[in-house]
Amino acid sequence: MQIPGFDLEFVALPAPVPVWHAQVAQGQWQALASAARDEGGRLLALWAGPIGSDADAKGPNPPCICAAYVMQDGAFWLSLPLNHDGNRWTYPDIAAIFPAAARMQRAVADLSGAFAVGAPDVRPWLNHGAWTADHFPLQQKAGQLPLLVPTDLQNYAFVRVEGDGVHEIAVGPVHAGIIEPGHFRFSVVGEKVLRLEQRLGYTHKGIEQRMAQLDPLQAYRLAGRVSGDSTVAYAWAYCMALESTCQTTIPARAAWLRALMLERERVAAHLADLGALGNDAAFAFGLAQFSRLREDWLRASQSAFGHRLMMDCVVPGGVKVDMDRGQRDQLLQQCDAIENEVRSLFGIYEAHAGLQDRFINAGRVEPELASRMGLTGLAGRASSQAWDLRCNHPFEPYSGFQVAMATHHNGDVASRVAVRFDEVFESLRLLRRMLTDLPAGEVLCEMALPQFAARGAGWIEGWRGEIFVALDLAGTDQANRIRRCHLHDPSWQNWPVLEHAIMGNIVPDFPLINKSFNLSYSGQDL
Repeated sequence: MQIPGFDLEFVALPAPVPVWHAQVAQGQWQALASAARDEGGRLLALWAGPIGSDADAKGPNPPCICAAYVMQDGAFWLSLPLNHDGNRWTYPDIAAIFPAAARMQRAVADLSGAFAVGAPDVRPWLNHGAWTADHFPLQQKAGQLPLLVPTDLQNYAFVRVEGDGVHEIAVGPVHAGIIEPGHFRFSVVGEKVLRLEQRLGYTHKGIEQRMAQLDPLQAYRLAGRVSGDSTVAYAWAYCMALESTCQTTIPARAAWLRALMLERERVAAHLADLGALGNDAAFAFGLAQFSRLREDWLRASQSAFGHRLMMDCVVPGGVKVDMDRGQRDQLLQQCDAIENEVRSLFGIYEAHAGLQDRFINAGRVEPELASRMGLTGLAGRASSQAWDLRCNHPFEPYSGFQVAMATHHNGDVASRVAVRFDEVFESLRLLRRMLTDLPAGEVLCEMALPQFAARGAGWIEGWRGEIFVALDLAGTDQANRIRRCHLHDPSWQNWPVLEHAIMGNIVPDFPLINKSFNLSYSGQDL
């Protein structure tokens, strides 16, 4: 596999999805990013490899910066050895090529101490003053928790908008209810929003450092807690990465059960969002009805898999739980019942003039902007970004289902609502097929960790979008067997686009527009 114009030695990773890895030279880093963009590719993730005690600057695994790009043929994972100028690790900036890289590079600087040379924005992202500017958590020795002395909280340099009648509205980080913290700084004239700037990172919890302290066969439990509403997707992506390093193929029945749980997770999320979107447009009836349906759905998951969110059900080598014929029949009956009610509610939403007046043209993201900013997942498909891993690179069992991709072109709240409805109906169709044709056999196989250093990747289409896991194992002869595990949420790409979506809208529409994206704070605050 090659990128046009570059002579790189790509190695295919043994995963069910097409992922290749190559090490690149300093002069190729920015040129490859430009080539990926020019070929219609987009940035999937950016992170730093092991730096510090677990990295050998002169050996085969030097400290590096990594980027993964989505191209037509699959994902390309590129590793670039870092420069060291005597004071700090550095690498060339690519935010000018892929705007989505800006916040990822700032997070890398906070966590790993690797800095993007030439980056226009170098403000701290995850470090809110809980640790000093010269303390980098991912450089700590494995198994040792750093002794942190909190510093004074720093004033964050928000971009100011000047002019007659312009004023600022500060919202958060503490919000009503139980949602996670995030700060939103609006610059407005009257009620019209001129600019929005986000300040996130309040839920940073050291997940990636903690991953390097866990047994690889047990780390799936932490992966499944990165963002609780996507626990199946994260656990599957981690397990896929681990199984890739071990060159393990899971049983067919296990793959089908994983997909069944993933689609149930997708339906649960969409039911919740459709109700909340109705509520944000003052249609409380929608919230009541969709909340009822979601509760029934979660209770059925509890009955079949032992957990409402199906947490800890996806494990290395397969799944922890199986189901009998009676449970399958109950889930099939529920699919029929839920579909009938959702179709009725779809008709109500479509016919409700008040809802449509709030939805149509609110928070619009033009396809050109969506492409340039790297908008992905559900929100991307509502803005003509026709990409769904289940369709573009299907693996078992999706390879036999011919998944129908839900897309729209207007890029507004109404489009994101329409995509949610379409995806609910398609997931219900897939669930019926899985429950009817579920193959017989084992649901779990034994795995042996690799003796020597290995890398693997997991790539799953969660309900928000692509979840990507990059895993570096040191081998069973090393005390710290996970050298680095990066878990990437699609919210990294989509949060900056929300800032553009609100421009020109009125302040009271922000909750509605924000909910139409429904991005994860926790998933990007690693």
